[in-house]
Formats: sequence, C-alpha cells, structure tokens
Amino acid sequence: MELSLYESKANLPIPTKEPLTPADSSGHGESRLVDSKQLPTFFMGKSWRFWAIIPSLMVTTLLSAVEVTVLSTALPTVVHTLNIGENYPWIVNSFLLTSTAFLPIMGQLADAWGRRWPTIITVAIFTLGSAIAGGANNIATLIAGRAIQGLGSGGLNLLVDLIICDLVPLRERGKFISIISIMFAIGLFLGPFIGGSIVQHASWRWVFWINLPVGGVSIMMLYLALQVNSVQVPLKERLRRIDYIGNILIIGSVFAIMYALTYAGTFYAWTDVRVLAPLVCGFLGIAAFHVYEGSRFCSWPTISARFFGHRTTAVAFFLTFAHALMTLWTLYFLPVYFQAVQTVTPSRSGVELLPTVFGMIPGATIASQYLTRVGKYKMLHIVGILLMAGGLGSFAALGADSDTAMWVCLQLINSIGNGILATSLLPAVQAGLTDEDNALSTSTWAYLRSYGAIWGVTIPAVIFNNIFSKSLWKIPDLEARAALSGGNAYANAAREFILSFPPSIQPEIVQVYTDALRVLWLIAAAICGFTLIFAFLEQDIPLRESLRAEFGIKVRSDRKTEVIV
Repeated sequence: MELSLYESKANLPIPTKEPLTPADSSGHGESRLVDSKQLPTFFMGKSWRFWAIIPSLMVTTLLSAVEVTVLSTALPTVVHTLNIGENYPWIVNSFLLTSTAFLPIMGQLADAWGRRWPTIITVAIFTLGSAIAGGANNIATLIAGRAIQGLGSGGLNLLVDLIICDLVPLRERGKFISIISIMFAIGLFLGPFIGGSIVQHASWRWVFWINLPVGGVSIMMLYLALQVNSVQVPLKERLRRIDYIGNILIIGSVFAIMYALTYAGTFYAWTDVRVLAPLVCGFLGIAAFHVYEGSRFCSWPTISARFFGHRTTAVAFFLTFAHALMTLWTLYFLPVYFQAVQTVTPSRSGVELLPTVFGMIPGATIASQYLTRVGKYKMLHIVGILLMAGGLGSFAALGADSDTAMWVCLQLINSIGNGILATSLLPAVQAGLTDEDNALSTSTWAYLRSYGAIWGVTIPAVIFNNIFSKSLWKIPDLEARAALSGGNAYANAAREFILSFPPSIQPEIVQVYTDALRVLWLIAAAICGFTLIFAFLEQDIPLRESLRAEFGIKVRSDRKTEVIV
C-alpha cells in the first residue's frame, strides 16, 4: 500500500496482509521497504551506522530522565534560597505540563520535518531551558526555564522511541525499546542522588547547569550519528499538515487540568470553584478535542480516531496510561515508606529504591526476547500486570520492622513486571497499524504515558492525604496533628520531621504513616486487577518482520540515497 505524504491519513484502513513492495527512492517522502542487506552487518544483524545511532539515543534518554526526578531532593533548597512562596509546585508542574501537552504536535512536526533536526533542536531547547533555570533569581524565570526544559524533554522521549520504530521492524523493536526503557529507569532513579549530592556539596544551580555539558555531548553525537532520511516537501505543505485547532484544544485542556491539580487539596479544597472550574473546563476541552479529531473538519488529526477504533490498539493505549500511573505511584510513595516509616535519610532512601531499577532489567530483557522470538505480546501484558499487582499489594505488608530481604524482594516482583510492560506496550499499539502511522501512534502512546504519569502523582497523593487526615486522631500530640493536617502528610514524610518530636510520640506518627500506606498499596493493587481485565481483550496480532520506512538510515550509493537498517 503506497501512501503519499500529500494524501491525508485520516481515512486509512487497518492494514491488510498485502505483501510490501519496494517504493522508489525519489526522496519525495514515499515509504520504502527497508532492506537490511544493503550494507555488511556489524552486530546482531545491524550495520555499524545503526549502532552509531543507539548510544546517542541512550545518552539523550538519560539526559531527559534524570531531570524528571532530580528536583525531588533539591526542591526544598531551591525554594528556600530563592524565597519562593506558595507557588513552588509550579517548579515541577510547569515541566510536566509542557512535556505532556506538546507531545501530540511533536509527532506531526516529526512527520513534516523528519527525525534528525527535530531531535537535535529538542535537545538544544532542553539545554537552553536548563541554562535559564540555573541562572534564575526569581520564580518567574525559574518556571520559564522549567517549562522550556519540559518542552524539550517531552520531545526527546517521543523522538527517541520514534527513531527506534523507524530503524527496526516491529518484531525486533522490543529489544531496543528495552534498552531505552532501562536507560530511562536508571535516569529516573539517579535524579534524586544527583540532586541531593549537588545541593549538599555545591550550588543548587548546578542541578540545572549539569545538563549543559551533557546536552552538548548529546547534540554532537546526534549530529554525527543520526544520519537518517528526510522528506522533500514544500514549506507550505509542511505547515498545512499541522492540526492547529486540535493542538490548541489539547494544550489548553492539559494546562487547565494541571492548574487545578496544582492547587487542589493543598491551597484550595477540591470543592472550591477555583479548582472545579479549570478541572471541568479541562475535561470538556479534552472531550471537544476528541470530537474534533474524529470529525470531517480535521484532515490531519493529531490523534487519529481510527486508532481507538481498533480493539488491540485501544486496549494497549489504556494499558500504557495505567502502567505510567502505577509506575509514578510506586516512585513517589516507596520513598514515603523508607523516610517516614523506616526513618532513613533521603540519600539512603535512594539506595533502597535501587531494586526497582535493577528489577526492570531482567523484566525488559525477558520481554524483548519473547517479542523477538515468539512475536506475541498478550501473555507479556498479563504476566506484567500480575507481577505489578502482586508487588504493589505486597507492599501493604511492609512496616517499621520489615527486614531488608522483604522490601528488596517485593520491589523486584513489582519492577520485573514493570520492565515487561515498559518494553511490550508500544509494539502492541503498533501491531494493528501501518508503519506510516509510526509518528502519530508513537506520539499518542507517549502522550498517554505522560498523562498517566501526571495522575500517578495526583491520585495517590489525594488518597494518601485523605486517609491520613482521618487517622490523625491516633496521634496524641497536638503540634504533630497540626503539622500533618491540611494535606501536609506527604510533604512532611521525612526523617527529620519524625525525629523532631519526643521519642514517645514518634511511634504513633510512624504507625499512622504505615496504616495510610497500607490502604494506598491495596488500592493500587486493585487498580492493577481492574487493568488486567482489559489485557484479556487484546488480540495477538503477528508482529511484522518487514519495515516500510520513510526515515531510515541514509547512505550514499551510486549517487542515490537509500534507506537501510
């Protein structure tokens, strides 16, 4: 099936079993059947040019991932130094806002301008944001820098996955997605170490400025290695293919929801009009966005409605949202257990989270090998969800006296399931679509992953603070009650806070934290159980072993540009 870039994809059918045939190499944007034998292989059946690209993608992924969590330990120092008031949540939320809201349009830009320069430019944007944030002397400049960082980070997360999709057939993608997923996990959990070490031994500004040399190295590596094909399309045509109305709707809606979530429960009650109004407007905006995307007025949809008309693709999108939600749920509340129940330091808490990182490695490896050898994903999703549910539910048994072996093993159970899902979800999304849909399907997948991450912080925080508030009566000390009321239980989940009270009061505070976390983990396990139902609705569509790519690796052969792997 040939697809011209001048032709709308809005009404494309789900792919048939028609054999793929090579298209010409005229460079006008037609898809081409990739032939991996055009160059001698270097390793694992791939050319040296392919393996030159992978390290640059790994460095780029690590750069982006570290910034997601680096402020978790550095934020109090930043807030205190700049004398930032009650608007401090925007330092984190501005990053999440732009990294999520602009993901859909990134997919369209990558389709219109190719992969090489959008990727290099997004690294430059991220690095610029880091420079601005590091040089900030007030909250406005800091938030602006963080927003620019988020824009670059979201684009990087999407484009790295998209480049993998362009370079390898669907059957093989799991192997390389697992590498990227592992690097992202390592970055997430290195962030708190880096942030804590910097504020302890140097200026907080280096939390951001440390990205400058790494960003420079990443740009250089991408410029030298990322030699991929591009499309020759007039500027007017490129601009015509952008869904302006849809992107305005989705960006505005995500901003409204993030605004509500920033102030809900902490500054204003959830029933306050200042929370309800933007929240309702945000959800209505998302509904309007989906209606518009499926209408005849939208020729180049940002998120194609036909994706959700395919059962397996729609289920995989839902599993992606749920997986991200559970991942952030774990990432943000296991440290509460370590710091408030075990009363360890933040740096020690980071060490005790390492099983969550290392457990993803065998999970991702198992999933990637299974995808490549068997070519199926449904069983991986079922097993991954069961392991995550078992791990999350078992966390409810953790208490102040739990030994090391217990919390290590329970983390490994959860993280192995996490690694399995992280590797196998994108291939499931794309199994029922064509390779021409790579950009839009990957951007939709990345958007839902980021959107799930937002709720993965918000939902458990609301539940936790609500449960904690109902148990405050168990703490006899009035000063402790006052400090932990009003949604401050999460903010005060720290060793220093617990130990600031007399020894006779500390066990009561720790017990309330333990009880609240127990309920929180059981709710998380129940959500996983609900998610499991949808996994059974998937179909095991055979993963393609051929690849039709517009943006594969570019080489010169007989004065013509060819696409290879």
